[in-house]
This record gives sequence, C-alpha cells and structure tokens, in this order.
Amino acid sequence: MKVRKAVIPVAGLGTRFLPATKAIPKEMLTIVDRPTIQYIVEEAVASGIEQVIFVTSAGKSAIENHFDYDFQLDCVLKEKKKIALGEELNNISNLIDLISVRQKKPLGLGHAIWTARHVVGDEPFMVMLGDDLVLSKTPCAKQMLDLFDEVQESIVAVQRVPENQTFQYGIVEGEAIERERTHRVKRMIEKPAPGTTDSDMAIIGRYILMPEIFDLLEKTTPGHGGEIQLTDALQALGKKREMYAYEFNGTRFDAGDKMGYLKAILAYGMIHHKLGAELKAHIKELAANL
Repeated sequence: MKVRKAVIPVAGLGTRFLPATKAIPKEMLTIVDRPTIQYIVEEAVASGIEQVIFVTSAGKSAIENHFDYDFQLDCVLKEKKKIALGEELNNISNLIDLISVRQKKPLGLGHAIWTARHVVGDEPFMVMLGDDLVLSKTPCAKQMLDLFDEVQESIVAVQRVPENQTFQYGIVEGEAIERERTHRVKRMIEKPAPGTTDSDMAIIGRYILMPEIFDLLEKTTPGHGGEIQLTDALQALGKKREMYAYEFNGTRFDAGDKMGYLKAILAYGMIHHKLGAELKAHIKELAANL
C-alpha cells in the first residue's frame, strides 16, 4: 500500500492567538516570509504526497486563495518586471493537487478527519496538523512514510516531553522494536492525570492512518469538551491491528502557541538563505544589550 493523500485540518478558530486571528486564519500567520500552512504543504510535497485535502470552516478562504492562481496579481508583477516574484507565486499555486472539504460544526479533530472520508476513500492516508512545524534534514512526513513502507500499519509521530508536561498531550505507552526510534503501541492516554503513566512519549501532529479509522470515528462518542477525540478512535484501531509510534528526527515547534510561534520564527529566520547571518548577529547584539 502507498500513502498518496494528506489531510490537513484547518477549521480551528485560533483562539490562542486572538486578537491577531480575529480576521486572519491562524494558519496564515507568517513565519519569516511565508504563512505557516505553506511550510506544512511543502513538507507534504517534499515527502512524496500527491494530494492535500484541507478540512476548512467559514472564514478560511484565505488559505485556499493563497494556493490559488491570481491572474490580476500575476499581470501586475509582469508589468513591474518582477519576474522572479511572479514565478515564486506561480510555483505556490502549482505545488500540489489541493481539495477542500467543509467541517460544518466544530466537533473536534476526530470529526474533522472523518469529514474527509469520501475524498480519502479506502486507502491509508497521512494527517498533518497545521500547528506543528518540524525542522529536519529529512522531512518528518518522509521519515514516517519510509517506516510505513516497512510496517504497512498506522503510525503516530511522538517526541519525548518532560514529565510535568505529559498532561498536555496524548501519551503513548509502547515497547521498542528492532527498528531504531520505533515502538509498538500498547496503550494511548489522552492528557493523562499526573502519576497515571510512566511514559513520556507525546503524540505530535503527524499521523499515518489506515482507512478503518473512519468507521471507528463515526462510532466514537464525544469526549472532553464535547468533541470527538482522535485518540479514542486510535485506541480502538490499536485493538484491531498493530500500530507504531515513531520518534522522528528533527525539532518540532508548536506554532499554535505564542512562545512556540516565536521560537519557530527565530529558528527559520536563522537558517534563511538571505536573512540568517544578519539575524544571528542581531540576536547576539540584543543578548548583549538587553
């Protein structure tokens, strides 16, 4: 089996970034010189994904517009002889085959993924959350797809977190297998209370899921906050067939959190081919004077 499609839920309200996200989708907040969502789509493309499915809601048209061709803007750039910039924008509109489906009610991540069922069909697929940026030599999604080629089962990306932060995440309990950084999932706990698990493996926003997840999501009853939790359906899927947790190589930034967003701007800015050297020098100067 081959993973060809990636579902990217972008229906959230972005309340953690209000008032900045009152009129702008949180996914369109900029990291250096491009919106956050573009980094996610570019990761999918670099990993070999053939089609991206956005799960949207009202007020998210700016995301779709960003990846669309703008005839008027293209003409203006040509008139002003800004050829390179025009080519860059055209490349964005031709990155990948994009489809949008609407999540009509805010019923959680599990429901958002279920909304894409008719487009995904009966095949394994990837889920990429727009809040999670991963800076790595080999794209995080590509690392997971390489593992999927071997195991042909569902995979969740995980990272180690401090014990006092485990309650903020879905946590995986598993056993290591011979493949490096890979664990067979034994149990998953959504935001566990302190002292209820010894595991520090937190699920982050990358998944490869088997199509059976859709039937399980349909049967999942609302959990915390009245939302359909993906973790509940994953636990049910794990009882039917094997599932793996993968500790990816790379640095993850929670761009849905203000501090994580600022850290991402600094990290991506410091490796920028034009701005990096000057930014590093400026950071040193600030550190010395503040």
